[in-house]
Amino acid sequence: MKKIELVSGIESSILGFGCAPILGSEGATKSKRAIACALDCGINHFDVARSYGYGEAESFLGKQLLGKRLNVVLASKFGIKANNKAKLLAPIKPIVRYLKQKRKPSHGSEQPQVIPVANSNVADKFHYRIEFNESEMIKSLHQSLKALKTDYLDYFFIHEPLHTLENIDELCNTALKLKQSGKIRAWGIAYMYHQLELHESYLNVFDVLQFSNSLKEYDYNNNVKLRGDKANIIFSPLRGSNTSLSISERFQRIHKDFPSSVMLCSMYNERHIRDNAAINF
Repeated sequence: MKKIELVSGIESSILGFGCAPILGSEGATKSKRAIACALDCGINHFDVARSYGYGEAESFLGKQLLGKRLNVVLASKFGIKANNKAKLLAPIKPIVRYLKQKRKPSHGSEQPQVIPVANSNVADKFHYRIEFNESEMIKSLHQSLKALKTDYLDYFFIHEPLHTLENIDELCNTALKLKQSGKIRAWGIAYMYHQLELHESYLNVFDVLQFSNSLKEYDYNNNVKLRGDKANIIFSPLRGSNTSLSISERFQRIHKDFPSSVMLCSMYNERHIRDNAAINF
């Protein structure tokens, strides 16, 4: 698997593994097998958040990566957390998955794109947003480190803020302290592309940006002009894409337009993982 350095000294696979479905739309057995398959295929960039899996994804991922920390790149986020109601979901999540699977139509080999649970209206009832300040940033980071069973994160992201960050200087200073202490190696902001105007005045303060982007994005060509030669993490790269192009052609086109970017996907079908990892980038 081809690797790139979004930040000097941190080598990520071109394809990243999105952990939003873990213990949410995907169960433990399938998630465990998918993570193992991704590692076997050379995928080393894993993206998670405090909210994923209704608060359980970080701990699950940490267990699967025990003994492998030096060989993987870990990214997590702060800003959205599971609330106390989320714990009540644990016994019924397998039932919900089973019923959804029964209703799911067959689409041949086409791979569905999984939307992170925090973007779902239903899931919002089981999450809450925390303040973006120094105290909450440090507290959330320590919770992530404990859950992931690691001493540091390679990337630490602000998670989809819905408003312009008025205290960006405070957050920058906090990130600098965390870097100096070795708790994080780099930091960034994760946002939906339609939220760009909220944050564009300070995007230059981050080491890397993580945003939604696909060939069907309404402003895709402008995205290429603005960010094509920069370090990005692109999520949902297949969402709404032109179905006349194969999966591999879509990935190859985006990689050509964004050669210094990681393409982040929620891949839980082992055959799809192996097929995608075999693409000639």
